[in-house]
Amino acid sequence: MRLNFRGLALTAGVLLALAACNKNIDTKFEDQMNDTIRGLPFVGDDAGLNVHAVRSIKQVIIHKIAVMPLIDSPDQVDKTLPADSSESVTAQLYAQATVVGGWQVVPEDDVGDAMQQLPPTTTANMDANALALGKRVAADGVLYGSVNKFRERVGFEYSAQTPAAVAFTLNFVDEHSGQIVWTAKYAREQKALTENVFDLPNFIANKGRWVRAHDIAQEGVNASLANLFSKLTVQPVVQGQ
Repeated sequence: MRLNFRGLALTAGVLLALAACNKNIDTKFEDQMNDTIRGLPFVGDDAGLNVHAVRSIKQVIIHKIAVMPLIDSPDQVDKTLPADSSESVTAQLYAQATVVGGWQVVPEDDVGDAMQQLPPTTTANMDANALALGKRVAADGVLYGSVNKFRERVGFEYSAQTPAAVAFTLNFVDEHSGQIVWTAKYAREQKALTENVFDLPNFIANKGRWVRAHDIAQEGVNASLANLFSKLTVQPVVQGQ
């Protein structure tokens, strides 16, 4: 018998959507359904994150990293970004980098002081600025990049007229070799379940709500940093050494 995975996924999604609307939801039932969804072929593969790492990345030993402020680089569709979009994603990057643990993160104030001694960052000089920043703050690597889209949701949690969308590009440069050893491109626009049935994990996590741009950005930041951390050889700084 040939299984209709799309139909099965859609049915499970509908059940979970109904359950999410019930404040007295049976958490055991929800957990069982979540396990079922995760076991479906191809479900949840569309994470919106594309990553490339050079083969030598495992030879890059990291004790301390710096997060350079992201810059605005709007795509050709939206062409502009809301004020403070890059600052918002940068703050999420810094916060998550400190949560990941293992490596030491250069304090924001130290990065800010160093950036004041460098030319204003643009798409043309951000690679050079990242290297210069790393040297000034004695970091082993620098995480930097640009925000390409930060479109806020129009409407309400359960009746959005326009969904939120976020896109950003990240790079990680190894200060010792001067090589960009990792890049990540994240782009995600929330879709209705009827448009993308394979997005069930996010649909479930969001309880069927239309989320804000901040939430989508956080998802991308978390996934990006988890991937970067898994690729590098991270050795915590030992006091006295």
